[in-house]
Amino acid sequence: MAYDDTERPEPTCSGGPSCAADTAASDWPELPAPLRARLAEIAGTALGGLPPGDVPTPLRRFARFTPAKRARLGGQVLVARLQQDAAFRAAVVAWWAENRPGELELPEPATTRPAGDPPVSPGGPGAPTGDTAAAEGAGPSGRPAAQHAAAAASPVDGATPAAEAAPAADPLPAPVDKLDAAAVALLTADPLAHRRVAEVGQTADLANLRAERDEALAKVDKLTAELERARAELVEERERARALVGERETEYQQMRRRVSDQGARLRAALDARIELEEEVARLRGGVDDELARSRAETAAERERADRERRRADAAAGQVAAARQAAREARRGDEVRLELLLDTVSGAISGLRRELDVGAGGPRPADLVAGTGDRGTGARVAAPVDGLAALDALLTVPSVHLIVDGYNVSKTGYPDLPLADQRSRLVAQLGALGARTGAEITVVFDGAAVIAAPVRGSRGVRVLFSDAGVIADDVVRDLVAAEPAGRPLLVATSDQEIVRSVRRRGAHTVASAVLLRRLGG
Repeated sequence: MAYDDTERPEPTCSGGPSCAADTAASDWPELPAPLRARLAEIAGTALGGLPPGDVPTPLRRFARFTPAKRARLGGQVLVARLQQDAAFRAAVVAWWAENRPGELELPEPATTRPAGDPPVSPGGPGAPTGDTAAAEGAGPSGRPAAQHAAAAASPVDGATPAAEAAPAADPLPAPVDKLDAAAVALLTADPLAHRRVAEVGQTADLANLRAERDEALAKVDKLTAELERARAELVEERERARALVGERETEYQQMRRRVSDQGARLRAALDARIELEEEVARLRGGVDDELARSRAETAAERERADRERRRADAAAGQVAAARQAAREARRGDEVRLELLLDTVSGAISGLRRELDVGAGGPRPADLVAGTGDRGTGARVAAPVDGLAALDALLTVPSVHLIVDGYNVSKTGYPDLPLADQRSRLVAQLGALGARTGAEITVVFDGAAVIAAPVRGSRGVRVLFSDAGVIADDVVRDLVAAEPAGRPLLVATSDQEIVRSVRRRGAHTVASAVLLRRLGG
């Protein structure tokens, strides 16, 4: 039969069995939350499979949802409709019996059936009840199915639910699960529905009480653990206090022994002072005689010194004459030696040009110890502003590149540790020296460095300033140590260094320009 709330008139009770079933179903007790969720799940699962005509109008908007979404969003509406509409309950029960047999199946009832009656269908919530069963025809016993369900749900007139006798018809048996038992009892108007709902409520209350008990036990365990930890900390603090008292007692005894030793030394010093004062008094008694004797000796020594001075003057005259003679002889030797050196120098220059041999030995920068000033030059050199000028100056023969190490490294890669900055800068300068053939010296502040190599890798000279000396002064000393006329290039952005080394004739290049050439 098509179901339409807009066309079906409100049912009226005339005292028949179906009216009694509607009245019993609508008189549901207050349902616990788990039971309401179970009823919503049962109705939501069946709602999608019912014919559109059997779906009440308020529930049609939930029919397109999934069963879980129907139970979650339309749970209250579904449960209210089950409580108020016997036809919808019958349709839900019939759908479960037809499409999901066995899932809410009830065991066989324990009551005795009349002879010839077939056993009640174990469909659980799927057993037809209400108006839908009446519309589908009579049950197996020859009575309409609606009358069978109504007779099972109708109490005896004048009896309370707690005292009503078992119905004449076979009642639907209770499932093993209390939640399903209550749901089936409500859907089939079982007279024991109130008792089964109460059992579900008691089970929920018992679960809540158990949860509260478990939570209380967990809190007790936590507090017990905290108490044990506090006790352990108290014991530890007591042991620490005892150890501290012992240390203080030891320090006190040491201080007492030290004070006693100091007192003994003080007494010895006072005794020595008395002895020294007595010695001074004794020496002061004979000082006059010693002074007179010293004066006499001084006079005698003065006369002897005068005699020696006269002898020295005579010897000086003789030495001056000998020096004049030696100077004239040396002048002749120097002339002959100069001619010989010119000859040897020309021969050496020719051999060097022929063999292409460079200058050997240490460079002037190798002889700078990292301290002191050397004076200033008179020529002021121009700064190097670009890569082209830098490349041109690095190709000049015998050019010496002096690098203010931390000024360049902290400009290029300030996030690295100082040791990594030094290693990276020395490696890049080594590559630059290999390309250009220039002499390269890099100077770092040595105050925070425990040990450092004297030379870097790949021909780069690495210097660290001495304790109490900054790298800026070492750079100035390196420039001052070079001979006049040698091309020098100082890499730094420190304007104080720039001004001082340019006054000494050195060219300067900014740290950023050098980093561009190094590729850093």
